[in-house]
Amino acid sequence: MLLFTPGPTPVPESVRVAMATPTLHHRTPEFEAIFKEARELLFELIPMDEVVMIASSGTGAMEASIINLCHNTLLNVNAGKFGERFGKIAKASGLGSVEIKHEWDTPASVDEVLEALKANSDIDAVAVQVSESAGGLRHPVEDIAKAIKEYNKDIMVIADGITAVGVEAIDTTYIDALIAGSQKALMLPPGLAIVGLSNDAIAKIGDGKGYYLNLASEIKKQRQNTTAYTAATTLVIGVVAILKEIKAKGGLDKLYANTERLANATRASLQALGLHIYPKSPAKSMTTIDDINAKEIRDLLKSEYGVNVAGGQDHLKGKIFRINQMGLIEPYEMAWVVNSVELALAKLGRREYDATASRVFNEIYFNLKEA
Repeated sequence: MLLFTPGPTPVPESVRVAMATPTLHHRTPEFEAIFKEARELLFELIPMDEVVMIASSGTGAMEASIINLCHNTLLNVNAGKFGERFGKIAKASGLGSVEIKHEWDTPASVDEVLEALKANSDIDAVAVQVSESAGGLRHPVEDIAKAIKEYNKDIMVIADGITAVGVEAIDTTYIDALIAGSQKALMLPPGLAIVGLSNDAIAKIGDGKGYYLNLASEIKKQRQNTTAYTAATTLVIGVVAILKEIKAKGGLDKLYANTERLANATRASLQALGLHIYPKSPAKSMTTIDDINAKEIRDLLKSEYGVNVAGGQDHLKGKIFRINQMGLIEPYEMAWVVNSVELALAKLGRREYDATASRVFNEIYFNLKEA
């Protein structure tokens, strides 16, 4: 079965082997050396002033960022389940909450963020997804972050990059917290969250808030190549293994370029079948199709062609399907995925199979028309 859900993503065999070594105690020089290497590699992935690893899902890093960087009122962009989650975290933490709400196919704009800031002077942090995976939407985070800092440099900008870090180069110049998760483009099992931090964020954190999710205590310990509490030792070993493998295969720039080629070729091949791309501003991490037969297509992909893709949640349940483009994906695997979609459409009587998807995918991915 080909796993093409936008998280968890497949774990490469070499990484699984690296994580299968005997368990290390986390308070030893041996593990501290591994932790130090993981930090060094993560600074290359997330070019910010500090990087912190937390033994949690991505939601733990979202909560850590909110409670440590928002001391009054959070403005969050809700254009999907995960943008909505930021607001729920703020309310659960006793913070004020202001929300910009959109349908899940619509990105936020700079103007509406600035309008919200002008209307509420209590807002001291803004949270937005880089890639909102509920609908495969890309928000213009870099432009929003720059506008926020030009308006008030003291407002913290928290960016959820869980389905964006490792997918594309993100300009972190105006971002104070950038969140990543192990089970997405890093191709590791779930359970490790990562937060990149700016120096301004570190200053605002001060002594930190909370207990387990206190970023101040983690910053102090992780600069000593250890953790405040028990480290996710196996996953930290996995971080070293996967980032070394990415380097061995040409590095981050090559990975980003390949992901973009996969995204362009996948979208073009599915559009050539008459399918519709759901988000107005698609993320590079996944292709999202809205279709009356979305559930039937997903079921056929899994039962007939050995391909597992994700569906939709809430009001989009049964109405969309999402194909992952994150990680070290071989083009022949993606070619089979789009071919399988075409085969499924033929089974549903939507169109005759004529290998259009494979042809278009290969033309775009391999630049055959230019050759």
